[in-house]
Amino acid sequence: MPFAYLCDFDGTISPRDIGAAFVERFSPDGAAAKLPMLDDWLAGRVGHRELTMAECALVRAGEEEALAFTRTFRLDPHFATFAREALGRGDAVMVVSEGFDFYVRDHLARAGFPDMPWAANHLEFAGGRVVPGFPFADPACAECGNCKAQHVRRYRGRGFHTVLVGDGTSDRHGAAAADTVLARGTLRQWCLSDGLPCVPFEDFADVAEFARRRDVSEPLPRRVRPARPATRRTR
Repeated sequence: MPFAYLCDFDGTISPRDIGAAFVERFSPDGAAAKLPMLDDWLAGRVGHRELTMAECALVRAGEEEALAFTRTFRLDPHFATFAREALGRGDAVMVVSEGFDFYVRDHLARAGFPDMPWAANHLEFAGGRVVPGFPFADPACAECGNCKAQHVRRYRGRGFHTVLVGDGTSDRHGAAAADTVLARGTLRQWCLSDGLPCVPFEDFADVAEFARRRDVSEPLPRRVRPARPATRRTR
């Protein structure tokens, strides 16, 4: 059976949360990173769609300066190797993000994957302001801007064993729908507290090793690495 890897972007493919850094950089005095609503989102009292709209209301940016900023971030150096190997085996790789389309599309193209399928929230640049859109929202769910669970279900319906690779709060619905979960950060903490089985990983070298073995019953071998810097939140 082929595997489908549905990979979160911010905090996962990109070790840094580019979307969070973007709204902080382009809001007055970083106001978008200090919204009281952020704590409500982390606690599950408001959805990511509502949080994104509130953040974007504070952002002032043009598309060119936004891209110049988001291009200063780098992807996990092991992601390209993982993706090429997986695609070469006939597996599927898709990016599922609660971040914004303009930098997800740009980073994938610059990494050599212009045709890789992805789904993210849309951002319209309009006269110095930004307007979010949610083309991948589930009308039946008010929580998510981009419903990751629907992408998981679509690949399962096509006969794939689905693997959600993620690190944060916005990955929970996708993780709950997936056949296998590769988790780090707050997603792994949530899986452990909620009793959802998961395979821990540190970076895409681990994901590549899992993909080569395709053994969902065994944990990945431990590797010694320097500690990753903590991130405030990830999408």
